[in-house]
Amino acid sequence: MSGDRVSWLACGVAEVPDGDEWLTPPEAERLNRMRYEKRRSEARLGRWTAKQTLARELGFSGNPADLNRIVIRNAPDGAPYALVDGQSAPVTIAMTDRADWAVCAVIGSEDRIGCDLELVEPRSQRFVADYFTPAEQELVLAGDVALLANLIWSAKESALKVLRTGLRRDTRSVDVRLGDGTGDPWSSLRVIADDGRIFPGWWLRSGDFLLTVAGAIEIPPPTSLLDPSPLATAMPTHTWMQTPLR
Repeated sequence: MSGDRVSWLACGVAEVPDGDEWLTPPEAERLNRMRYEKRRSEARLGRWTAKQTLARELGFSGNPADLNRIVIRNAPDGAPYALVDGQSAPVTIAMTDRADWAVCAVIGSEDRIGCDLELVEPRSQRFVADYFTPAEQELVLAGDVALLANLIWSAKESALKVLRTGLRRDTRSVDVRLGDGTGDPWSSLRVIADDGRIFPGWWLRSGDFLLTVAGAIEIPPPTSLLDPSPLATAMPTHTWMQTPLR
C-alpha cells in the first residue's frame, strides 16, 4: 500500500469464531484469562478485525495459519501495533470498537493515525460543558446536538490516539474544527492541539455509527477494504450483557 493511503475494515462480533485457532497460544491464553465478558469480547473482536485488515493489506489468506502469522500487541502507552512472522509490520494501525462492532485503520508508513467509532446517541448538556471547548460547545448547541456532540467527541478520541495519550489528557486541550472538504462519503475535519499541532482527518456517518480517522499528516479519505462496508447496515448490540461475568 502507498505510504499515505489509509484503509479500514469493519467487523461485527457475530463474525468472530468461537474457537481460538486464529489466535496464537499466548494471545488465546491472555484473552481467556479475562474474567469480564465485555472486556474479553471486545478484545477478541478488536484482534479479529485487526488481523483481517492486515491479512487483506498484506495479501494473506484468511485461514487460521495465516492469521497466526499476525500478532497484535499494545505498547506501554496502550497504542496497538502489529507483528508479522515475529517482525514489526510495515504499517501503522489504529483500532476502535463500539456496540459489538470494531474498526481497524491502517496506513503504510510509520506516521501515526487514530480512529474512533461512536454511536449517534443523546449527550447531556453537562457532558458537552465538561469535555468540550467553548467553540465546540457553540457548534454543538447551534445544530444537531446528538450528531455533533458524538462527532466532536469521536474526533477528539482519534486525535488523542495520534498523540498516544488517550483520555489521560484533558479533552479540552484539543479543539475540533469541521471542514468543508469532501471525499464521498467522507467529510473533512481538523483537530488543533493547545501546543499548535494540527491533526487533519475525516468523518463518516454510517447508519447509527460515526467513524472518525485523524492523522499526524494530511491523509486522503480512507478506503474501505469491503465495498460496501458492513458498517452501513450494522445494528448496535451489546451481546456481552447476556453473561457479563465468565
